[in-house]
Amino acid sequence: MTGPRATDPQDGELVRELTLLDSTMINIGSMIGSGIFIVPAAIAFALPSSLMMTLVWVVGGAVSLFGALSVAELGAMMPRAGGQYVYLREAYSPLWGFLYGWAAFFVINTGSIAAVAVTFAAYLGYFFPLGALGLKAIAIASVLLLSAANCFGIKAGALIQNGFTIVKILALALLALLCFVLSGGSVSNLSPVLPHMAFPGLLGPIGVALVAVLWSYDGWIEITYVAGEVKDPQRILPRALLLSTAAVIALYVVVNLGYMFVLSPSAIARSPLVASDAAVTILGPAGAAFIAAVVILSTFGTNNGFIFTCPRIYYAMAKEGLFFRWLAHIHPRYHTPVQSLLVQGLLASAFILTGTFEQLTTYVVFASFLFYAMSAGAVMILRRRSPGRARPYRTWGYPVTPVIFILISAFLVVAAIVERPADSAIGAGIIALGIPAYFYWRRTA
Repeated sequence: MTGPRATDPQDGELVRELTLLDSTMINIGSMIGSGIFIVPAAIAFALPSSLMMTLVWVVGGAVSLFGALSVAELGAMMPRAGGQYVYLREAYSPLWGFLYGWAAFFVINTGSIAAVAVTFAAYLGYFFPLGALGLKAIAIASVLLLSAANCFGIKAGALIQNGFTIVKILALALLALLCFVLSGGSVSNLSPVLPHMAFPGLLGPIGVALVAVLWSYDGWIEITYVAGEVKDPQRILPRALLLSTAAVIALYVVVNLGYMFVLSPSAIARSPLVASDAAVTILGPAGAAFIAAVVILSTFGTNNGFIFTCPRIYYAMAKEGLFFRWLAHIHPRYHTPVQSLLVQGLLASAFILTGTFEQLTTYVVFASFLFYAMSAGAVMILRRRSPGRARPYRTWGYPVTPVIFILISAFLVVAAIVERPADSAIGAGIIALGIPAYFYWRRTA
């Protein structure tokens, strides 16, 4: 089966330029953000056992891998810009695709970009002290800079992503290596290895820890948003999804083993900045500066991945007349959705300026996994509805793989609703506001 042409008519003027390396780096760079530097403390607090702390990273990685394995079939079957928007529209209805895009534009993606930008500025403040206003200014400047850079061709965004991703992979690998080879670490720090309570009593703490871990792995789906710009997508998309997720699982597990070799589970649980404390233990005061620099690189690269990929969702919606039509414009020279990039950057900047991103992202935590579960379900629906449709890649372990992913995602959605009913209700309300908007755009399309 031959792949799509360099320019796919269904995606207008988007050009297929992304290679396997570009695609894999986009996903790895989007996954490795700030989570690996701070989440281990929450995990150690919930599960003060080195074995359980390690297993929860493996299990969380496996769940993310199951999601990637499932979505890879959809990406190879429908290699178009928009990712989940396309899959939900195709399997359920245009309304569900629109509601995902609506939530992505107004809350999920723009709120995430704002949160990562603020983390970037906060760590930059380690080297250049910033007041509250200065922190917001730097965060906004980083968003607008990356938004503008990604307007100048998809290869420009890919080069930025590749460079920052490679650097932070090397930096994390170096941190793990130093934890094991420099003085300060000990096998005794791994104690206690086994949990003290019986398995039934561990279910609640495992759930809490798993939520934190899955947040750290989030981003494994990013490459599907730019599927319309991937060369030979039927072959490259599945490989990029699998390679990137497997690589991040291995890196996260090794880094966490390094943390535990230097700091005991109880010390990790007491540390809000685990990576910094581990680095200070083995490197002295210079360790804090090293980690601050790594977080700066990591968050800047992560935001480039989000800013690079997410506008293709709004572009795909606008292309079909279900969003602001001018967001479907592609620059005639650079072949990028310039308006979508810039509007996304401005909205994220407004969230930074007002600080509302913290509330907004809390409101729709459950929505991300709702849409993830629906995307995995789309694999099963389309298998039944269109059994003869060409599938260059078929989900490994089907139907067990998507079913496990759906069940765990559903558990997290229910847990979020139970733990934060008011926030979840507000989040559902934000998404529901998209229903009248959908019928308005459908009528005017």
